[in-house]
Amino acid sequence: MQRISLSPRPDWKAKVEAIGFNWHSAPTADDPVGTYWDESAYWKLTSEEVDILEAATNGLHEMCIAAVGAAIDRKLLPHFGFDARTIAVIEESWSREPEDEPSLYGRFDFAFDGSGPPKMLEYNADTPTGLYEASVVQWTWLEERFPNSDQFNSIHEALVAGWRKIRAHLPSESEAAALHLTCLMPHAEDEGTLRYMLDTALEAGWTAKTIAAADIGWATPAESPSDDARGMFVDLQEHDIHTLFKIVPWDWMLSDLFGVRLAMAVKDKRLAVIEPAWKMVAANKAILALLWEMYPNQPNLLPAFMDRKSFAAGSKVVAKPLLGREGANISIAVLGEGGKIEGAPIASMAGAYGAEGYVYQALTPLATAPDANGQTHHAVIGSWVVDGESRGIGIREDAGLITHNRSRFVPHLFS
Repeated sequence: MQRISLSPRPDWKAKVEAIGFNWHSAPTADDPVGTYWDESAYWKLTSEEVDILEAATNGLHEMCIAAVGAAIDRKLLPHFGFDARTIAVIEESWSREPEDEPSLYGRFDFAFDGSGPPKMLEYNADTPTGLYEASVVQWTWLEERFPNSDQFNSIHEALVAGWRKIRAHLPSESEAAALHLTCLMPHAEDEGTLRYMLDTALEAGWTAKTIAAADIGWATPAESPSDDARGMFVDLQEHDIHTLFKIVPWDWMLSDLFGVRLAMAVKDKRLAVIEPAWKMVAANKAILALLWEMYPNQPNLLPAFMDRKSFAAGSKVVAKPLLGREGANISIAVLGEGGKIEGAPIASMAGAYGAEGYVYQALTPLATAPDANGQTHHAVIGSWVVDGESRGIGIREDAGLITHNRSRFVPHLFS
């Protein structure tokens, strides 16, 4: 892998906004420019490196599926920080046939610089971000800047095919074949991703519409208005919601009365949710420790444990909250005897997570490269899984060791 600097297109903002990418920058008081999409550089991979990433992604996805089954069979879910109601929803979801609990996509995060095997940092299996950037925005950049090069990216085609596969299991000429897509609004990135997923679903032949999560209603039969057991989620036009794609974490949705009704509707097959509830297990950081237990010394895994005491003194360890997202509450520290932290953290991020518990993973080097100004960039590779198969990558960069919600997206190509 090589990081290569180049001048951005003079009119790049207008061009990315023309294709609906309106969250390319996020200015703050501390960072007035707030660059998110960064085409002042790109990462160049070899075809061999692409093959390595593809194989690692496919293998790790299979291992994660096996680990989900093991966590459920061995009654380990309380150690993942899940309460009894959430566990019941997960177990019900896992017990069904795959076509009844369709899974469309997910994203692995890898440390990889081409000098050794990719190392799994986590699996964003429930509400992965960076999809539109990886699928469309960097592809349009490639077509203009390097039309004779290639990119590890068949995400769009795979999404359309995945939607077609899911739709094939539903009645084709009924209200039940309609798809609703939701997220928390306003949120530029999630809304943009939702619009993109709507486009791919429409291309696949769905009847589909978006709806704000706050606008989803609940309707009960007129003859028994207090009978929640026969209720249905409805949209603003009072149409029943039978299939729901959501960019809202499952643990958030299950936290209130909405979650009580959601659990009932899913259990009684009045509602199918994409991603399904069992993906909560794969997205939970505790799966890192279970994977290491099941596949010790597997080349794509890093040592990970639920207790810092399992590491030798002198180890550099990353603490990750079980339900954390986008780098929040992650810290990196050196451990002494008995798992005690020595000195100040090497790096840390603030956030609202951690009460649910932590997993501890060995620190591994990220791909790094300096720019012309001497700034070092640390890159994490997001490797996309669509319908169970590796379909492409997106790369995030940061000056620090922890990738977070303001880390930059940098395009790539390979030759």
